[in-house]
Amino acid sequence: MNPDRVRIFDTTLRDGEQSPGINLNRAEKLQIARQLARLGVDVIEAGFPAASEGDLESVRAIAREVQGPIVAGLARTRDEDIRAAWEAVKEAERPRIHTFIATSDIHLEHKLRMTRQEVLEEVRRAVTLARSLTSDVEFSAEDASRSDPAFLAEVFRMAVQCGATTLNVPDTVGYAIPSEFGDFLSDVIARVDAPPEVVWSVHCHDDLGLAVANSLEAVRRGARQVECTVNGIGERAGNAAMEEIAMALRVRRGVDGPDTTLDTTVFAGLSGLVSRLTGFPVPPNKAVVGRNAFAHEAGIHQHGVLRNRSTYEIMKPEDVGAPSSRLVLGKHSGRHAFSSRIEALGYSLEREMVEEAFVLFKNLCDRKEIVTDDDLEALIVDEILAVTPQKRLVLKDYMVQSAGRDRATATVTLVEGETERTDAATGNGPVDAVFSAVKRVTGLEPQLLRYNIEAVTERTDAVGQAALVISLDGVSAAGRGASTDVIEASLKAYINALNRLFQICEGRQVARVVEGSH
Repeated sequence: MNPDRVRIFDTTLRDGEQSPGINLNRAEKLQIARQLARLGVDVIEAGFPAASEGDLESVRAIAREVQGPIVAGLARTRDEDIRAAWEAVKEAERPRIHTFIATSDIHLEHKLRMTRQEVLEEVRRAVTLARSLTSDVEFSAEDASRSDPAFLAEVFRMAVQCGATTLNVPDTVGYAIPSEFGDFLSDVIARVDAPPEVVWSVHCHDDLGLAVANSLEAVRRGARQVECTVNGIGERAGNAAMEEIAMALRVRRGVDGPDTTLDTTVFAGLSGLVSRLTGFPVPPNKAVVGRNAFAHEAGIHQHGVLRNRSTYEIMKPEDVGAPSSRLVLGKHSGRHAFSSRIEALGYSLEREMVEEAFVLFKNLCDRKEIVTDDDLEALIVDEILAVTPQKRLVLKDYMVQSAGRDRATATVTLVEGETERTDAATGNGPVDAVFSAVKRVTGLEPQLLRYNIEAVTERTDAVGQAALVISLDGVSAAGRGASTDVIEASLKAYINALNRLFQICEGRQVARVVEGSH
């Protein structure tokens, strides 16, 4: 292992997707995985294969189709988890099984209900099984930062003896602070005294806003793999943000030494892709990839930047791929220019998808004069990639009437299979009315957990992009939609979320409710 290089282990498709309201389909995961490979990440944790058949198939697709990075599947220490992970990643150019078990006393007592000796035996058995399937095995001690260092070291020594090649020290609940975490990690590394070829890794959560700081401190103390996500998405407050770690290492390399081998110019496009596909917007003031990261409004700042950019910018926009110009396409643009622009924006679409997108693009040209990059991305993400394999409900038509401050009335027609249904409803505004009409058509009453709509450009004819999350019987699903009509965008997002809900449930109670409601 090169001591001057930090491996980047991306878990956007596993830990990132565990964020409440995120559920990516296989096509969307492949788009992200391809861009992660283009970025040059060392490891893509593609999912948790034992969680569902759909997750296993998505991981398998990435393992088959994405070249370059190691492709890892997460597994508990259960035999069936480990075998599912191997089944998913075995066709990868460079497969890895990543197995884990908790080691803190609070987890042992309240979650696992196991003794320390039982955990050690579980680690021995699991790592041995994983190593019998592949030479690349990572072991993680969940809640390591709240574990007894002596016991944690004993667990890691067992993992190394059984063939683990990477040892991961997670701050699972984001409890650590940098100086404390650094001392803890140094102590554990010294106690284990692993062979030099074993890589130490960290996986920090952001519950106290310290995930990036803890990760950088861990690198200073000898960790040479950092587990992180694009835009810092993940459970609860999220994970360490990959783009922040990478740029901190690069900008401050004279202080901290090691660097990554990432092509950081991919960051801006990848950040936007993940944001659009997950429906989680990037805050304007987000470090590195936020819309305002390289914006200057104060006069004194503008004066300084005009004289010399280094007065107020510690990195260049082009270092992270922040756009400096926009290519405008219109109704006279041909397929070649269209497909070339899609590729330049970072999307890898099959020919049939490009043709479908081109038709939608031409339709959009009839509705607005100028089609920008943002419009194109909204069209691709919300009309092409958002389509679920089982597109159960299809919007055929809708009509909305609203006068002044009176309640709005909406009529919606949906097609399900060979059946067409129409119903009407009123609501406190046109969006509420179309959602209520859909509820009447389907007979379902999902709860709206989150709803956001924004214009992707500043023009009055901008494409509106709607993102929402609904929940039914404890199952949540996100949906997206785009249109120059914000009501249509909202309606598309709502129907997209319902289709995803059906896909997630796969014949469980929600699907039975739908069938019974008709």
